[in-house]
Amino acid sequence: MKKIAIVLAAGKGVRMKSDLPKVSHPILGKPMIVWVLETLKKLGLDAVLVVVGYKASLVKKETEGFHVTYVMQKEQLGTGHAVMQAGPYVANTDSKVLVLNGDAPFIKKETLEHLMEAHISKGASATVLTANADDPSSYGRIIRADDGQVLRIVEKKDATEEEKKIKEINTGTYCFNAADLFASLEEIRPENAQKEYYLTDVISVLRKKGKAVQAFKTGSIHEVSGVNTKEELIKLEEEAKSVR
Repeated sequence: MKKIAIVLAAGKGVRMKSDLPKVSHPILGKPMIVWVLETLKKLGLDAVLVVVGYKASLVKKETEGFHVTYVMQKEQLGTGHAVMQAGPYVANTDSKVLVLNGDAPFIKKETLEHLMEAHISKGASATVLTANADDPSSYGRIIRADDGQVLRIVEKKDATEEEKKIKEINTGTYCFNAADLFASLEEIRPENAQKEYYLTDVISVLRKKGKAVQAFKTGSIHEVSGVNTKEELIKLEEEAKSVR
């Protein structure tokens, strides 16, 4: 059984109001994606795939010191579409696949290890890394079944007022069985407010097939915080200074 990571690093990050790829913005002088790859290097994975798109050459230059395989996403059509591009490298394997964002620089090695361990021990098809957020406003919400499994993930733009009250959020980090992941990706459609292929829709597909979808909750919202705006970037850097 191989362990593979797919890092999503193709986006421009329109709300950053910058020409830089989102993952290239620095925290404490280091591009966010470098933080992520340094953590993954400690896991001893069999392969790391980095999905690039906007200004791919710059992202490649910043990460050339790492032993990774680059996958091109020519059009940015959502997180599900980004992962689809990695299919030729992963789909027909029995691998366990970590999927994470290149703009969440403080994810911990131990958290990823615990996520994979929980996934394997519970025999899940997918396991979502979640956290409780005091202000869950911009995050997708975790909808759980009575038995604690994940029923679905609802993006903010598609959530009802009741669903928006849920504090448990999707961090954008997952562990999947490769075969289940890529079979499910073939069934998702861009029928949502963004007209994008959401990776989160894979969860609903798996549930409809009777597959187990679990959640592993981290106690630290800081380590899973991503960046969408310059204000959030500044806030994350200040937090980084305080915990170092």
